[in-house]
Amino acid sequence: MKKPELLVTPTKVDDIEKLAQAGADAIIIGEQKFGLRLAGEFSREDVKNAIRIAHAHNMKVYVAMNALFHNEQVDELADYASFLKDAGADAIVFGDPAVLMAVREAAPGMRLHWNTETTATNWFTCNYWGRKGAQRAVLARELSMDAAIETKEKAEVEIEVQVHGMTAMFQSKRSLIGNYFEYQGREMEIEKKKYEPNMLLHDKERNNKYPIFEDANGTHIMSPNDICIIDELEEMIDAGIDSFKIDGVLKSADYIVEVTKKYRKAIDLCVEDRDAYYEIKDELYREIEAIQPVNRPLDTGFFYKETVY
Repeated sequence: MKKPELLVTPTKVDDIEKLAQAGADAIIIGEQKFGLRLAGEFSREDVKNAIRIAHAHNMKVYVAMNALFHNEQVDELADYASFLKDAGADAIVFGDPAVLMAVREAAPGMRLHWNTETTATNWFTCNYWGRKGAQRAVLARELSMDAAIETKEKAEVEIEVQVHGMTAMFQSKRSLIGNYFEYQGREMEIEKKKYEPNMLLHDKERNNKYPIFEDANGTHIMSPNDICIIDELEEMIDAGIDSFKIDGVLKSADYIVEVTKKYRKAIDLCVEDRDAYYEIKDELYREIEAIQPVNRPLDTGFFYKETVY
């Protein structure tokens, strides 16, 4: 039985060796100028160092170019794609077709992972982008377990699924937080980073708290809960899902490392000793629950939501 790749999101270069020791098979990095909602900011020099360290530990490095690009940014794409090819990146993650065209021109042969966050909802669309050059499709977080498995059964490309972490609910290219404070007449400079502590939208009716941050790509509102299906991996492993992603956006480096260790153990046992996995999976879930940040309860996301047509 094939083991799915364990893909994680380091916050900085120093995390990479720790993640390799924790059992990660691949990492996704980048800079917010080109990539959406990354766990950390990686300059070009950081990218080169990250690739060198990761490859020394037999880890793959995927670089995000999945932001929404306006016309004035398109001319920069070919140069960045060429840099990534020369640096030895294993794949580029893209959503905008402009990236696909830039890679064809400046980095032919580079592997591509198609990720538009919300529109990879069926095998037909995944295969369409496969025919355009993508080797992998990253499924939308809103899919049920059954839909993800059906997509994998009929897909002609690799399939990646997020198994842990928060999910983006809303994005606007506008600086909504800064505009809000300006409207109130309050002097508050919103730093264009994703490390603003404790910035939340509070929905009293649902008793939910939604993390919100601004960066170079605008304003992002995230889910009130974190996905965690460490105790529900067997169906997707049996279906042959190619990659499981742990999304560490707005999480500490130590948290990401600890969660990676637990998913490594869960995946290995689920593949090699299913009975042992069944015995330990609930304990692994409780261990993750014990290290969850305040206001971040765990749930199963959309995996077991009923699809309504």
